[in-house]
Amino acid sequence: MTTIRPPRAPRRSTPFRSPSFLGRLFSILLGLFLYAPIFVMIVYSFNDSKSRTVWAGFTLSWYKELFTNSLILSALSTTLSVAFIATAISTVVGTIAAIGIHQHKGFPKSALLTLNNLPVISPDIITGVSFRMLFLVVLSILGSWGLNFSLGYGTLLLSHLAFCIPYVILSVMPKLSQMGKHVYEAALDLGATPAMALRKVIFPEILPGIISGALIAFTMSIDDFMISFFTSGDSVQTLPIYVYSMTRRRMSPEINALSTLMFIAVLLLLVGINVFQAKDAKKNRV
Repeated sequence: MTTIRPPRAPRRSTPFRSPSFLGRLFSILLGLFLYAPIFVMIVYSFNDSKSRTVWAGFTLSWYKELFTNSLILSALSTTLSVAFIATAISTVVGTIAAIGIHQHKGFPKSALLTLNNLPVISPDIITGVSFRMLFLVVLSILGSWGLNFSLGYGTLLLSHLAFCIPYVILSVMPKLSQMGKHVYEAALDLGATPAMALRKVIFPEILPGIISGALIAFTMSIDDFMISFFTSGDSVQTLPIYVYSMTRRRMSPEINALSTLMFIAVLLLLVGINVFQAKDAKKNRV
């Protein structure tokens, strides 16, 4: 008597899962690669020696000398003032421009976005040389009219505005695309004025994009060297330009102390923004 065996159930194919050990190891190596230079810089900002290889003991002298170095403080104040002004203006102008571009459809919208992306994808050296040539031409024309101006703080600020605004637009546009298409019209139908609808409906929806654009603009402005080098002239010096000038000779540990303070300030700013966004998301869920 033959027995009939039931057919075997097909084996379920399990998706490939990488070992957790390799994933953790990769994360650790990536973190070391990204943050080891910063950690070394922070450690040697407390080194009681100008040597970058020999540890001579703990000291706070470089931080004390930092706040008495007039050249570094002047370069830092110029960098921060340009960054804050450029961030404030570019955030307002970029947000308004993003709302205007979002209202277009089809080819006009794609053409405007392409023009906006050109300063972002262009190499900094091309942008810096182009701005320098433009400013020199304009200044020569003004000089022929009896108005004598030169490259300086004004041209530096204008150039920073030119490359900060596109980043704000690129940060705000996705939030506008995620927003409902008829939210603005609904607010108007419910009795809101255009200004009230913009202030109480549109801005709260795109606020994360505005904050992200402002942070990117501020970071790009502080970090910029190439464009600032070509447009600042001889009378104004930003911190990246000052650090570059120090590379021609022995770099002072005061720069390590300054970089450490700036890193801690940016880190605290990012932590605060993340906490604010987490609380805002929790409030929206409730």
